[in-house]
Amino acid sequence: MRDAAINLRALPEQRDLIDHAASLLGKNRSDFMLEVACERAKSVLLDQVFFNLDADAFQRFQTMIDTPPGPNQGLERLMAVKAPWGVDGK
Repeated sequence: MRDAAINLRALPEQRDLIDHAASLLGKNRSDFMLEVACERAKSVLLDQVFFNLDADAFQRFQTMIDTPPGPNQGLERLMAVKAPWGVDGK
């Protein structure tokens, strides 16, 4: 059961446009708006995870991720620090 309210104000022309589109799909305004907003939200989130590359850029990207990293003195120093909570059981 939906119990979280979402309120917004719109111009009459915007409301009418939304109502018209909703009616064409056999939906009410709330169902239509919620569905469309969720689809757009998913799209925005996926854009943060997936990206498109042309063939050349993809090849460069793949080479970068397949190449082992070089020495990293900062990381080596960090990994040498003993954990204050004593991970060796002491």
